[in-house]
Amino acid sequence: MNQHEKINYVEFPCRDIAAVKGFFTAVFNWKFEDYGPDYTAFSNQGLDGGFYRSDKTVNTDNGSALIIFYSEDLHATKEKVIAASGQIIKPIFDFPGGQRFHFSDPSGNEFAVWGKAKD
Repeated sequence: MNQHEKINYVEFPCRDIAAVKGFFTAVFNWKFEDYGPDYTAFSNQGLDGGFYRSDKTVNTDNGSALIIFYSEDLHATKEKVIAASGQIIKPIFDFPGGQRFHFSDPSGNEFAVWGKAKD
């Protein structure tokens, strides 16, 4: 839903649109709509957005904002990331209120996943 002056859309660079689509479909069950050969959009994922063809990447070392997913089973989500050829760049660690890990997609963009700490 579009809401006045609220964050509405996010775009990410990617080197290989087909690889990124395959990764996010396998791990998070995303659906995509292509807009030409150099852009693909996703929606109904919490925040709509897209990927555009570029050799650049987003990561916290460069000062980029970090997009963080939530998972009810952090370890299972981590295994899905690995199985889909994502790279774990920060293993699961504790923080006040939960645990999280950081990963990169096939284009090298950094994301994170958090979940509540298991008892």
